[in-house]
This record gives sequence, C-alpha cells and structure tokens, in this order.
Amino acid sequence: MKDNHTIIRLGISACLLGKKVRYDGGHKLDRFLIHALGRHVEWVPICPETGTGMPIPREALYLVGDPESPRLVTIQTKRDYTDQMRAWAKKRLDELATVGLHGFIFKSKSPSCGLHQVPVHTETGRPIGVSSGIFVREVMRRFPLLPLEEDRYLHDMLRWENFIERVLAYRHRASSAGRESD
Repeated sequence: MKDNHTIIRLGISACLLGKKVRYDGGHKLDRFLIHALGRHVEWVPICPETGTGMPIPREALYLVGDPESPRLVTIQTKRDYTDQMRAWAKKRLDELATVGLHGFIFKSKSPSCGLHQVPVHTETGRPIGVSSGIFVREVMRRFPLLPLEEDRYLHDMLRWENFIERVLAYRHRASSAGRESD
C-alpha cells in the first residue's frame, strides 16, 4: 500500500471518468486519460452541478455578463446559480484542502469547469468574450499554485508532459513541507 507521500491525487471532472452527470444525463468519458493515468493516480471526481444539488438531466447552463466576473445562468429560464455554486465550491474546497490534491483536470468548455476559453454571453445570448468556469475560478482563488489543465489539452504530448512535471513538482513540494512539520 502506498503512503500519502507517494500517492498522486488528482481532482477530475466526474464526467471525464464516465459518470453520467452532465446536463443531458450523459458523460464525456476520456479513455486516454483513464488508461494513461488511471493506474498511476488516485482520482478525486467532482461534478459541481450535482454537488450544488442540480438534477440529472437538467437545463443547460452558460456564462452571462462581464467576462471578468460572469454569472452562471440556465439558458431557457435564466435561473442564476452563481451564488449557489460559489457557496458549494467554498465548502467543497475546504474539504479538498484536507485531501492533498496534486493537480486537477477539468472538462473543457464547461460553464462550471472550463479552464480556458469558456464563452460568455449577453443576456440575449450573444457571445461577448471568454472566461473560466465558475467552479474553476474558485479553485484558482483557493489553490493558486495547484497544477490545472483541461482534458482537451492533455491529448497534446508537450502539454501532457508539462502537466505531469508540474504535478510531480507540486507533490514533491507538498511532501517536503509535510515532512518539515513532522
């Protein structure tokens, strides 16, 4: 059995592991990630939408308003989940602080989990810019040094290697800091 200093623990959008948590009841299983990393890491799956109590299936969400501070809103009924998502994220991130994550892989283009280039719209639905998803923004605020990446970029070998190097360096720093306090 591995001790906590040798485990690589990665947060991951639950849909990438094949969990049927998406708005349409589906998943986005990423076999490459599962097979390439699965036997080397301990996954910590997270779905912010189901975590906040949204049902499966559910109305699709998108980002609305200022790209610097977007709101998470349902497309048809315009229900705003921003505050609910932030409150849940704060509580969940407090829990994750005790788990010892070494990195996080997010689902691209998601209004909650997209790390790069998530479209932001006007109230009428016209695209006006890009941002990061609401949950990702909270993760970056809470863990500014944690290595983060999107699923789509990890299919590029250079980005894959860069992410793995950052994860290993982060784990090394974390385990060294832990031993110093022992």
